[in-house]
Amino acid sequence: MNPNAFSTLKIKTELLGNLETLGYQNMTPIQKQSLPTILSGDDIIGQAQTGSGKTVAFGLGVLNKLEHQTLQIQALILCPTRELANQVTCEIRQLARMIKNIKIITLCGGMPFKAQKKSLEYGNHIIVGTPGRIADHLRRGSLALPYLQTFVLDEADRMLDMGFQEEVSEIITYLPAQRQNLLFSATFPDKIEHMSQHMMSKPLRVNIETTTIPKNIQQHFYQVLDHQRSHALHLLLLQHQPKTTLVFCHTKIECDDVADELTYLGFSALPLHGDLEQHTRDQTLIQFSNKSISILVATDIAARGLDVEQLDMVINYRIAYDLDTHVHRIGRTGRAGQQGTACTLYEKKERDRLTQLAKHLQINMKDSSLPANAEKKQNAFSPSMVTLQIRAGKKQKVRAGDILGALTKEGDILGNHVGKIHVLAQWSYVAIHSSIASIAFRKLQKGLLKGRTYRVRIMSHSHLK
Repeated sequence: MNPNAFSTLKIKTELLGNLETLGYQNMTPIQKQSLPTILSGDDIIGQAQTGSGKTVAFGLGVLNKLEHQTLQIQALILCPTRELANQVTCEIRQLARMIKNIKIITLCGGMPFKAQKKSLEYGNHIIVGTPGRIADHLRRGSLALPYLQTFVLDEADRMLDMGFQEEVSEIITYLPAQRQNLLFSATFPDKIEHMSQHMMSKPLRVNIETTTIPKNIQQHFYQVLDHQRSHALHLLLLQHQPKTTLVFCHTKIECDDVADELTYLGFSALPLHGDLEQHTRDQTLIQFSNKSISILVATDIAARGLDVEQLDMVINYRIAYDLDTHVHRIGRTGRAGQQGTACTLYEKKERDRLTQLAKHLQINMKDSSLPANAEKKQNAFSPSMVTLQIRAGKKQKVRAGDILGALTKEGDILGNHVGKIHVLAQWSYVAIHSSIASIAFRKLQKGLLKGRTYRVRIMSHSHLK
């Protein structure tokens, strides 16, 4: 028998059958090392990067012990950002789809409190949310957890980096003393160690080493003067012409400045950081994931939980503060065996840190030369897709299939001209090939969707500025 197969585990037959339909056959390293302990009900500290499969690990653990006939909250999963919370909710729903009537609710800031309170009154099995909003519900009494069995802290290091330590500590005071604790973190600073000592009982430590970069990711290093960074970034983008690029900066102000500079030069770029309002963050992430924005300029914390199927290029506008963060950044490109490119800009005074990095990654690091006069050979490139925003969503019973049907029913727009469709509560977003964006706009503006017309607009990359 294959020792890495999920079938070697003692889990519910419904879960096992569903894993097969989802194409999950072999466990990832974090799943293989953590799942036996999770399924036995013991505490665990798992150190692994995003994309390692840890959501499936703790999701299976939560669902396997869940008593779905009892409509009580039995699991609480804390995530640092709304985007990650939504991602986790979707993945657990997928894992649970063969079990009838599993109730999962997401509680995050930026959404109406009263609507969440009403949803809680109907009863739920699993809560996924951000610390601030979960603590708020607990304080106000709209959320009670006397039957909680499992408490999960996902991306714990970023949660503390974002200043949620007080909220997490407060939330723990509302939890039953007898519970299973599952803590997952990409890095393991001292404050995580301190927290684990106060909330866990003899946890198993699982550490999945990520000191190697896959061979399909090409790394390039460029020594520059500080004032040359913007020009170097411009040259690299023109040389490589990536369809999707994630640029990492250290500060929110620098993210705004770099995105503004790129927009001025003719690129489609938007910033992503903690000072943006939630609806702006949502629209930015939708446009980047559907390829109607080419470049996202982000801080490390804001980019945590970002899920893009194919990311062509990562550029470190500034070298990461620590080695694990660098590995985490680079690992976002070259997913699923695809080719990826990673470029790092650094100053001469940072050379020692780079030497440490090379030793950490076990690579021979050589400087590359910036492309010469690339800006004279070609202009800034535009994304192939455009996003249309429709003033209708789940509240109006609109589904992705309705939008696709409205666009393609007359045959003048083909299915392969239509990209990702996101349907939110009050709004929907559809990516359309730029060559037929105006046709699609007029069609949705004048045509019927669920029996009526709705307001539609074309979003440009500068629309959110």
